[in-house]
Amino acid sequence: MKARMTNAAMLLPGALEALQAFGQAASQAGIPESTIDLVHYRASQINGCSVCADMHSRSAKKHGATEQQLLTLAAWRDTPYFSDAERAAIALAEAVTRLADKPDPVPDDVWNEAAKHYDERQLAALLVHIAGINAFNRLNVPTRQPSGEWVAQYS
Repeated sequence: MKARMTNAAMLLPGALEALQAFGQAASQAGIPESTIDLVHYRASQINGCSVCADMHSRSAKKHGATEQQLLTLAAWRDTPYFSDAERAAIALAEAVTRLADKPDPVPDDVWNEAAKHYDERQLAALLVHIAGINAFNRLNVPTRQPSGEWVAQYS
């Protein structure tokens, strides 16, 4: 597999650093790294981003996600492997990633469940993480960035 072009974030000076800084700002809210990785991984599954799915599944494993979580993330609603807080974060990630799919893309039940597990600062961090991974997905997918061994050095 060959990319259509060099990743846009790497071609434009400062773009990659800006995206990384956006994510770093959200990393200070006290959400477990494995939860953030699961959120990134799930959004990347939905968007079909092989680079990010590969990278964040590896990172999730490194940060303590179980093999069962990684293997069943796409079917998380029907598995016993996720905590209530992880489920709330994943549900929020799915809703925010699929904004155009429903008239009320982030319904009150999804928001309220997330708010039961995360304070306002943490909710802000989740939203920034979800927006950030969607930005990376939207740069990688149209340019067909291939996953592969280079991902291993960043995870």
